Amino acid sequence: MTTIIGIEKADGCSLVADSRVTDPAGRVFSHPAVSKINKRGALLVAGAGEVVACDIAQHIWIPPVVTEKDKQDLYHFMIVKVMPSLRKCLLENNYSFDETGENRFHFLIAVNGQIFDIDQDLAVSKSADGIYAVGSGADFAIGALHAGATPLEAMEIAARVSAYTAPPFIQKNQKRS
Repeated sequence: MTTIIGIEKADGCSLVADSRVTDPAGRVFSHPAVSKINKRGALLVAGAGEVVACDIAQHIWIPPVVTEKDKQDLYHFMIVKVMPSLRKCLLENNYSFDETGENRFHFLIAVNGQIFDIDQDLAVSKSADGIYAVGSGADFAIGALHAGATPLEAMEIAARVSAYTAPPFIQKNQKRS
């Protein structure tokens, strides 16, 4: 799968992702052109899980524009405007929500320096402590962060114990306005 970490602070946020991609046969891919964190309009979209869902969200989807009014309640904006837009794009590009399976995809989406955890049902969640992680190494990374590791140290720890996580690690930051 992968490991993606999100850290939210008062002045903005950081997303950090590994660079390993695996297919169902267990083959490993890594290439500088393939990033698990991509800018889509004013949003940073980090994806773990099924590559097709991540590719659609990170390369095809055109998210709604964030207005000053939206910035007053970004949680509401994510639920009312962003998730319907993402669902529509996924469906228009032949992604099937009908298939069963756990952890098909998981996104961390940053907007205006805030992080939102988006699961495979497009449910929007927030963490009061500002610490997020998704993917196969998520539990290891969260534990490391709570123990005082920096985001890059937490990624190193996740890479040591998860076969689906490997450097180089990519970090993207977003400020609050």
